[in-house]
Amino acid sequence: MKQLFMLVILLATSISFSQIKIEGVVKDSIGDPLELVNVIAINQETKGLESYGITNEAGRYKLSLSKNTSYSLQVSYVGMKTATETISTKEEDIVKDFTLQNDNALDAIELTYEMPVTVSGDTLIYNADSFKTGTERKLEDVLEKLPGVEINDDGQIEVEGKVVSKVMVDGKDFFDGDTKLATKNIPSNAVDKVQVLKNFAEVGQLSGVTNNQDNVAINIKLKEGKENFWFGNITAGGGASDNNGLYIIQPKLFYYSPKYSINFIGDLNNTGEVAFTRRDYFNFSGGFRSPSRSSGTNLNLGSNNLGFLTLQNNRAKDINTKFGAANFSYSPKKTLDISGFAIFSNSKTELQENNSVQYTDESLGIPDEDTESNTMQRSDLGMLKLSAKYKPNLSNQLDYDILGRISKESQDQGFFSSVLGNIDQVENTSPYSINQNVNYYYTLDENNIFALEAQHLLQDEDPFYNAILEDKNNYQTTADALGLDGNQSVYNIAQDKRVKSNQLDAKLDYWNVLNQKSNINLTFGTILSKQQFNSEIFQFLDDGSEFNPIFNDGMLTNDTDYNFSDLYLGMHYQFKKGIFTFNPGVSAHAYSIKNIQFGETYKDDFFRILPDFDMRIQLKKSENISLRYSMQTQFTDVTNLARGLVLNNYKSLYFGDEALDNAISHNVNLSYFSFNMFNYTNVFANLNYSKSIDQIRNLSNFESVIRTSSPFNSSFADENFSARGRFQRRFGKLQASINGNFNYSKFNQFIQNQRSVNENYSQTYRTELRTNFRDAPNVEIAYRYTIADNDQGTSRTKFYTKAPSIEFDAYIWKKLTFKTDYSYNNFSDENGTINSFDFWNASLSYRKDKDAKFEYELKATNLLNTKSTSQSNNSAFSVSATEYFIQPRFLTFRLRYEL
Repeated sequence: MKQLFMLVILLATSISFSQIKIEGVVKDSIGDPLELVNVIAINQETKGLESYGITNEAGRYKLSLSKNTSYSLQVSYVGMKTATETISTKEEDIVKDFTLQNDNALDAIELTYEMPVTVSGDTLIYNADSFKTGTERKLEDVLEKLPGVEINDDGQIEVEGKVVSKVMVDGKDFFDGDTKLATKNIPSNAVDKVQVLKNFAEVGQLSGVTNNQDNVAINIKLKEGKENFWFGNITAGGGASDNNGLYIIQPKLFYYSPKYSINFIGDLNNTGEVAFTRRDYFNFSGGFRSPSRSSGTNLNLGSNNLGFLTLQNNRAKDINTKFGAANFSYSPKKTLDISGFAIFSNSKTELQENNSVQYTDESLGIPDEDTESNTMQRSDLGMLKLSAKYKPNLSNQLDYDILGRISKESQDQGFFSSVLGNIDQVENTSPYSINQNVNYYYTLDENNIFALEAQHLLQDEDPFYNAILEDKNNYQTTADALGLDGNQSVYNIAQDKRVKSNQLDAKLDYWNVLNQKSNINLTFGTILSKQQFNSEIFQFLDDGSEFNPIFNDGMLTNDTDYNFSDLYLGMHYQFKKGIFTFNPGVSAHAYSIKNIQFGETYKDDFFRILPDFDMRIQLKKSENISLRYSMQTQFTDVTNLARGLVLNNYKSLYFGDEALDNAISHNVNLSYFSFNMFNYTNVFANLNYSKSIDQIRNLSNFESVIRTSSPFNSSFADENFSARGRFQRRFGKLQASINGNFNYSKFNQFIQNQRSVNENYSQTYRTELRTNFRDAPNVEIAYRYTIADNDQGTSRTKFYTKAPSIEFDAYIWKKLTFKTDYSYNNFSDENGTINSFDFWNASLSYRKDKDAKFEYELKATNLLNTKSTSQSNNSAFSVSATEYFIQPRFLTFRLRYEL
């Protein structure tokens, strides 16, 4: 690795020594410097674009050119005449200034070549071909090469440290609410321009009065000729592994026209290439955003999904997936847009884990536990969305969306515990939800704007859990407490749960625009929520019948109704002063809470004032600082209020508390961003601090490793602080970046009636160096270092992960594409290495030329046949190290056909 790193440095250095620099200042006719002027250098011999630059706030530009070569320099700026001059380089650097004259004709600027990057207001426009090297196959491959754009570890697009919320293709939504489906599937050869829309406003009427600084969208402009017909590709292949035969079929078909579009993505494989994970499904917003998101009320409806084990980096022992998704948009007339999508995913996943759990306070007498598990998961996930936007004129807009979700999932787990013996666990659920959204926007005149937003959620969850404990002796104390029948061969306990949620979230906004620099916003809103929770714990007997144990006069069941309402009035005053934009606000809330269970009613009504503040400092066009403060009231869901016993799993029992109070949190965020297009330096930093008062915590008691918990409002404040930052810069043909993440959390835990303070410190640092050659192989070298530090007062544990990696890609003879990547991971604690593992993947593909219809690919994954990976986890009372078994070496041959 060290030798390769030096080779990359030497290669880039040798190229830089063979170049000279030309720099100078661009001014207007009266001598004022011009920012964001485009400067390009065209090689007179090859007629190719060799270098480009954009002036900074002082009008300075800088280009790197080859020695002893003739160039045509073009200097262009909107509204001014393009300056063109021929120069010949020698051995020395050149200083060359330009003065641009006004172009009264305002004719279109004619350039021989398009600028790789241009700026228009809050929009960055990348010319995709300027960054392609020939090895790209999908949109993600292009985005990774754009300065200022990142693909994070979750596969999401980030700009200025903000996650991109929407991807559009030619202005039409592409699976609204998710970006991975776009980055993983849109063919790179169809992409002409990538438009990054900062401060993106979903509704044009509100762009001047709402705070959109966290909203970033991307619009993909298709190449000419990619309109009014189908494009895309179909991939099919097969192969072999150590265990079984392999198959993969991936159709990706797209049709776009000015009037309508149709997209279809399909994926069937057993190669472990997960097109759409459970995490993607549950994180998929569908573009829905709650009207009360900035009101100061945080109402948690809870999640009653199964306790599914999750994939680590999309790896498992065996994965079979079937995925299909379709997206459409249709504009029958200029005033009406109709769109929607449908997604279906079927997966069968096998996971195998070895886990070592260490309970952090030895004085509590909880034994450490080693576990082994084999798990089979089956999952059917479906989602359907329909949307309509009607805009008869500039003053009126009506939106309607409906999103339906349905799923059927099961998890069968064979489990061995060094403390409790063999346990078989079965879980299944078939939940559904329907989410509807209606928005109406009305502009009375240039000074008075109204917006009505309403959202309704109907949700039904029905998880079932069953555990069979073969070693009765180790579970005897808990079984006796629950009243189980001990005259059986095993303890076979089960639980049915049902949670129904019905929520309306609506608000009416009014903006009075006082002048170009200030406006007042008044908000009247409400949240009305109703939840019903039923549960029952029972025992399966040897003869197949069901037995209902007696525990505390029927406290093994729940039948709880929970009603919540929030009626609020808010006011914000936004004004600009120089480079500052201020937006202080306050909201007044009237809360009402009521829950009914076991024939008793608990009710609480109270009033609260919640302030918030937002300030933005625009230092330059592409440099800003923002500061935010908000005070929130946090409310829990019905499952924490239910007094009857709930079986989270065989060793986790839970009682709720009907009298739980709300919590208060104070949240502060400070962020800085700078993108200098003069030298392509991208700097982002973010600090977050939150403090929670009366936070809901659990009082836990252990019998061996079996825990019984109940919630209460802690009188001790919990705190969290996080910091993250990124520095990225291009040096000629090299791009270097440094990323850092630090998180500190302090919370109070209560075990065996003892209070202790838990402090977690997690740190991740990543440095990366990559080349940016157009006609030569490219290399990316990275190193990631992670520290997981858990201090629980009486004990402290640290885990370290060191992970160097390298990626290489080359476009050879304009026909062959070779890609390979290697990563090494060393997982250790303070006593030394726990596990080390590495991965090596490679692919070689042949295409006659860039316009050929067929491409042939040989792809190998996990060439070193690594068997398992490792990671660490921590909870309120334990830390653990997990060995995670993965798929073996796979070798596949694939044929791709381009439409």
